Amino acid sequence: MRSATPLAAASLLRDVSPARNASAGGADVVPQPADAGEQHPLKPWQALLQSIADELSEGSPFSESLKKWPAVFSPLHVSMVKTGELTGKLEECCRQLAQQQKAQQLLREKVKKALRYPAIVLTLAVLVVLAMVILVLPEFAAIYKTFNTPLPLLTQIVMGMAAFIQSYALALFAALLTPLAAAWALRQNPRWQRMLMHMPVMGALAKGQKLGHIFTVLSLTQQAGIPFLQGLESAEETVESCYWRRILRSVREDIEKGLPVWSSFQKAAIFTPLCIQLLRTGEMSGALDIMLANLARHHTEQTFQRADNLAALLEPVLLIVTGVIIGTLVVAMYLPIFHLGDAMSAG
Repeated sequence: MRSATPLAAASLLRDVSPARNASAGGADVVPQPADAGEQHPLKPWQALLQSIADELSEGSPFSESLKKWPAVFSPLHVSMVKTGELTGKLEECCRQLAQQQKAQQLLREKVKKALRYPAIVLTLAVLVVLAMVILVLPEFAAIYKTFNTPLPLLTQIVMGMAAFIQSYALALFAALLTPLAAAWALRQNPRWQRMLMHMPVMGALAKGQKLGHIFTVLSLTQQAGIPFLQGLESAEETVESCYWRRILRSVREDIEKGLPVWSSFQKAAIFTPLCIQLLRTGEMSGALDIMLANLARHHTEQTFQRADNLAALLEPVLLIVTGVIIGTLVVAMYLPIFHLGDAMSAG
């Protein structure tokens, strides 16, 4: 159950919500999670749904049943369900939560796809180059040595690089793997995450995705009637970054001390001027929920656009770079043949 995604959990809440079942037929609502469990193909989900059904049959609130499964249902899920129970809008809260989680998953996938494409292309290019250097070039080098003729400068350079790579392959592989392993090991380090936010391209995508998530959660909780500090706590607990959790915790502590919302966000020095401006306008006009929704929509759409632009920009650049590298290797391999033909013609 630890692999359950927020979207899967939110969709489950929407489908097994007692309020939804009641509005659908007006019959006994307790068996609904159990019925859904019997139909679910995965046994862990069956056990979870059966447990929730047992809790409901004993009279426990829906939100209290979810608290017993923290690996599946985040504090945001529990808060939204509890708010729905108190306001009589459980079905609406579950539906909004499912929509929010779906939008955030689409945004995460978009960002990952934009960053995954250049990594795949570069990896394939490196593999092709290594195959040519290790398998093909040595054969050509052995053939050219039998001619006892000087090789063109480009071919000499490529052959020298090929010999260097073959001689120090393990050292070069370790040198390439070390920074990648270090980046993976430090991925949860706050300093590393802070550096990531200031990178030219990846930083803008990562920051936009996090801002979209934070303001979407705050907008959702405000529309549901959840107090702002509690919504901020939900955003803090659901954001996938210890760096951003530390920032949100600082913002929440400043608000608890009596600072205005917009001033607390401004003090964090990571939120954009647009964020501060709209938060200040919303807080002063009493329309904070509207401004939070606008910020969530703005950062989500902006991140989608940046991801599309990155993919459109990198595709031709990577193709050109890959083509130049492979083309240079091919020319370097066949250039001596033309020189040899010229030498034989002159002779």
